[in-house]
Amino acid sequence: MATVGIIGGTGPAGTGVAIRLAAGGHHVVLGSRDAQRAADVAEGLTVTGTGSISGAGNDAAAGAEIVVIATPWDSAVQTARALRESLVGKVVISMVNALQREGRELVPLFPPRGSMAAQIEAALPDSKVVGAFHHLPASEMGDLESGLAADVVIFGDDAASREVVCALVDDMPGLRGVIAGSMSLAAPIESFTAVCISINIRHKVHSYVRLAGMGE
Repeated sequence: MATVGIIGGTGPAGTGVAIRLAAGGHHVVLGSRDAQRAADVAEGLTVTGTGSISGAGNDAAAGAEIVVIATPWDSAVQTARALRESLVGKVVISMVNALQREGRELVPLFPPRGSMAAQIEAALPDSKVVGAFHHLPASEMGDLESGLAADVVIFGDDAASREVVCALVDDMPGLRGVIAGSMSLAAPIESFTAVCISINIRHKVHSYVRLAGMGE
């Protein structure tokens, strides 16, 4: 099983991914700018399965075999750039969405390269950047009893790295990896997160993406 570092992983989205990775047997390092905060958050999480969750600084999390970037969108590129040397040759998963609240809705923002994954890829030219984990309700991700049965849409330019991420997702209970294609799909996939969240806010639900016609 892999060791997975989650950069900026102490928020609900990052901890939800960590809990399901650990339940799938993987060893997770939650990263934060504040190593003690990461350690405290990790200690407070309930781990089910054969995996584990520990907390450390972002630099330690970047030393894992596979790395997830889960920071707020406005600090993701700067954080990735600062850790560039530690991420050379690694699969780096971007789960970052650039969103802005307008009234009761969230609307997508489009950075200069069209998506956050493309921005991160430009900041990490020696890494293999793959997008995933964009359309998932954080509260359900963190609750293994929630009945979550969601599809995780995966994209990126390196085919082998997409397969690595898909296998990782398939290990996580309640999730199924679905490879969509190349980095050219990043903008529509990331921006659809705004639709998912706005529906959940308007209808007071915790819905998620499940693609029909894909089999079980």
